[in-house]
Amino acid sequence: MNFFVLAQGGEVQTAWELLRQGGPMVWVLLLVSAFAVTAFLERVLNYRRVQINTTEFIAGIRTNLKNNYNIVELVAICDATPGPVARMTKMAILNRELSREQLRELLDDNKRVEVARLEKRLNMLGTMAQISPLLGLLGTVLGFIRIFRGVGQEGNWVLAKTLADGIWEGLICMALGLAIAIPCYIAFNYLVGRKNDLAVDIDKISSEILNIITVEMPPAKSAGLAKSRAARKAAPKAGDK
Repeated sequence: MNFFVLAQGGEVQTAWELLRQGGPMVWVLLLVSAFAVTAFLERVLNYRRVQINTTEFIAGIRTNLKNNYNIVELVAICDATPGPVARMTKMAILNRELSREQLRELLDDNKRVEVARLEKRLNMLGTMAQISPLLGLLGTVLGFIRIFRGVGQEGNWVLAKTLADGIWEGLICMALGLAIAIPCYIAFNYLVGRKNDLAVDIDKISSEILNIITVEMPPAKSAGLAKSRAARKAAPKAGDK
């Protein structure tokens, strides 16, 4: 199905025929648009997959730690839940015996890694939004080069078709470059907003899980952890004797 047709001199031109008149730069622009669509769809699907209800998730973690304290079950829940929030929670649970400062540093390091993972391919989409008009302008310049080359070769007897073909090439490239850049820019800003929302969830889970493990955990559990740490520290000394 043709997106549009254009009547010209009694003939009907399809969109594909018009694009073919845009010269070689049209193929570059179409390749850029294909990469942009692929990057956008991949990020949208990824963000949708990792988006979870952080409030319900952390409430379940808090309840289990306070009541059951079943580490195996908690790790299984984190493994079954996709996304950076679950990964950070699992890491904090597995390193629950660290001091508060050590655990905070570990969470901060992991937080930077997770945010960088969310930003994957965003720069590529933003770059495509910026270079598409430039590629269209390059196609326009190539079209005018074609015009002046024809003028130089044929002099005053240059055919109108030579002029028209060069102008068509330039206008089509510029229009296609803008048609690609505008949706890319909108898609880039949309994905940045989604990424920022997920980054807020990561910050929230980092603070919540830190408080749960180091402050809200029942004293009996904390005492048991302290004893186990003391026993491990004393073990090498006994071996030395």
